[in-house]
Amino acid sequence: MYKRLLISFFLISGTFIFAQNKELSCSGVKSKAVKAKTPTLTPGQNTETAKYDVTFYRLNLNMTNTSSFLDGSGTVKGKAVTATDSVLIELFKTFTIDSVQLNGSITSYTKNESVIKVPTNLNIGDDFEITIYYHGFPPTGATNPLGGAGLSSATVSNYSADVTWSLSEPFSAYEWFPVKQDLRDKADSCAINITVDNSLKAGSNGTLDSIVDNGDGTSTYHWFHRHPIDYYLISVAVSDYVEYNVYAFPGTPNEILIQNYIYGDPTALQDFQTDIDETADFIELFSDLFGMYPFADEKYGHCMAPINGGMEHQTMTTQGAFSKMLTSHELAHQWWGDYVTCASWADVWLNEGFASYCEYLTYENLYPGLAPGDMSGRHANIMAQPGGSVWVADSTSDAAIFSSRLTYDKGAAIIHTLRYIINDDSLFFSGLRTYLETYKNKTASVLNMKEVLESVTSVNLDDFFDQWLFGEGYPAYSVNWNKENDNLILNIKHTTSKAGTPLFTNPIDLKISRVGFSDTIIRVPISSNDVYISIPNFPNIKKIVRTDPNNWIIDKVGPIKEDTSLHLLKIENQVPIHVKIYPIPTNNFLTIEGVADESYTAEIIDLKGVLKDAFTFNGSYKIAVDQYEKGAYLIQIKNNSNHAILHRFIKL
Repeated sequence: MYKRLLISFFLISGTFIFAQNKELSCSGVKSKAVKAKTPTLTPGQNTETAKYDVTFYRLNLNMTNTSSFLDGSGTVKGKAVTATDSVLIELFKTFTIDSVQLNGSITSYTKNESVIKVPTNLNIGDDFEITIYYHGFPPTGATNPLGGAGLSSATVSNYSADVTWSLSEPFSAYEWFPVKQDLRDKADSCAINITVDNSLKAGSNGTLDSIVDNGDGTSTYHWFHRHPIDYYLISVAVSDYVEYNVYAFPGTPNEILIQNYIYGDPTALQDFQTDIDETADFIELFSDLFGMYPFADEKYGHCMAPINGGMEHQTMTTQGAFSKMLTSHELAHQWWGDYVTCASWADVWLNEGFASYCEYLTYENLYPGLAPGDMSGRHANIMAQPGGSVWVADSTSDAAIFSSRLTYDKGAAIIHTLRYIINDDSLFFSGLRTYLETYKNKTASVLNMKEVLESVTSVNLDDFFDQWLFGEGYPAYSVNWNKENDNLILNIKHTTSKAGTPLFTNPIDLKISRVGFSDTIIRVPISSNDVYISIPNFPNIKKIVRTDPNNWIIDKVGPIKEDTSLHLLKIENQVPIHVKIYPIPTNNFLTIEGVADESYTAEIIDLKGVLKDAFTFNGSYKIAVDQYEKGAYLIQIKNNSNHAILHRFIKL
């Protein structure tokens, strides 16, 4: 249900007035059904996995770069959250299980397809350790149509590189190691030990604690990650890599290592070295915007593999190539997706939408000439179809979760709109940092994000989430305007591309050309599909140039035309608010005279829409405006009956 407000605007005694009538209201954003766990299990099996929390994963794997064959073991440490007589773990059905140990001793187990159940006798709070020894080939797309990408091996012909690599998102971790695939259950840490031929290197999460030469032509790479990690962010990659390292200096006492495993062909590093070096700039930028890189005590890095794009494996992203957009996107996930992870795949906007918006922020801050085209391109892709929601209703579908048009482009674009609605970058980024700090090393939902942003900014975001996140489509605006003396009269008509979301209540900017003045941008509230606005004391109007000139909103720009039939008293028979405001212009004070003993609320807003002041008073009030910069301002005053007046004044 949407909050729909019908607002009428009219002029009484030279001031702009509107009456507000609530046609239909609701308490705000409704909670949504979520599916946090893997669709590979039945509801009953998911309930069984909820009986324990994972605390640690350890993998000991023998691998090569020319085959996806695995031989080794996977250990799951956990703690019982309820008394249970068994522990359920997933491992793909085609693997041969050699043995299973419980707390260091061989134990029995049952296996049903990809579900392994180990008998236990656990009370609440009991710790356990299960190690599964296994070997075999992971599935392919042919043997597991719902996944088949958990572990792959291929040749990169242009660099003559053979590579084996993992990619578990969203439901494919069980295709290569024993695991509990529940987003809300992060392990506290993980150890990944990979034995490979001495001619190869093996990359993974965390810190490379040691490389041990086994004396038989193989070496074991011991990686240890000492931070909480979600199941799908654990990774391995094996090839004849060369190591190329650079460092970032984001204001820490020590530098941050950026450890890169690049194809051994020398032309690979030649092709990508400049782009890899930029990673340091991106770490420094995002640390400034969102708080210190979350894993600064370990590293950031890349392993190359022939994938179409990248995958944000925690502390060591897997990428097929390097570019500004791709590298900044995957790095941004270390905050948006890794440090704080979406609580369900329906909430994936918190991962992919914010990482995609970080591409725009990279352009805005480091390559500003590229930023406008980036957002325009996203808007064009979004509006290629009329509908679609950022909220993922079918969170079992890879295609729905990772829709480039909705999850990525619309996800990023509505964050840009959210920034516009909050209308204060210091508050906007403070809200994002507070969210990350509040849910660090945990998972969060979109409603958790909403609660934090509302708390930090004091902006009600019910409409934004209802319309832009859970709703569908986008608005289109047309504007009729007229000028009478020094009064600007506007009629803004508003339609939407999808009937299910009939109204978008975000404000909209208008760019106005004025004789003898530079172009002026004003922010106009939108509360119905047919809005009338009159702004007094707005001289030298030439024409309305366009709506949303800085492209904050996903919207279609309709016709803008002068309409001499618009008049100040077009809307009649409304109950006015009886207030006088003087003197205009003013230098020191502005006086408001209202009805004795009636209470009012007031907001002063500059013409960019920035809130300068807000206060309440009874009867009358004298405002000191000498602290304001010279220029034009809007003052909005509401009375007990929720009638309001909007007036323009000049500070000399």
